[in-house]
Amino acid sequence: MAYHRQQGVDTSIVRIFNTYGSRMRAHDGRAIPTFFRQALQNQPLTVFGDGSQTRSFCFVDDLVRGLILLAESGEHLPVNIGNPDEYTLLQLANAVIEATGAESSVAFEPLPTDDPQVRQPNIGRAKELLGWEPTVPLSEGLKKTIEQSGRDRLIGKTS
Repeated sequence: MAYHRQQGVDTSIVRIFNTYGSRMRAHDGRAIPTFFRQALQNQPLTVFGDGSQTRSFCFVDDLVRGLILLAESGEHLPVNIGNPDEYTLLQLANAVIEATGAESSVAFEPLPTDDPQVRQPNIGRAKELLGWEPTVPLSEGLKKTIEQSGRDRLIGKTS
């Protein structure tokens, strides 16, 4: 905002929430890449706590569309871009198992003390100012991720 206010630079401020899609790094520590890597190797999917904590996941195509709309909008105040649909981490693990056709199980590990129970963006400003909201449901986005990435990339093979 300082560049916008003081220098007159045309700026946009976006808050990006849990995005996934092709080109994710298999070992980056986020839930979706980790679950894909584990499922595609038929390993148990690691879920912390009882898996009831929720997250929201935005497919990259939706994110890019939102970023372009924001960049072209002339809006200078922050806008959240993400998917407000919430899934428990246990639901996500099961969705990845289904999308991959894996025979993996779920392994429960102790919940870290700093793990948030809910992460969900409020996209009201994006809807109001940009006419934007995500359109790709999680199950479809997971399938597209597999198709666009390929198994080797999702398990971390770099050959």
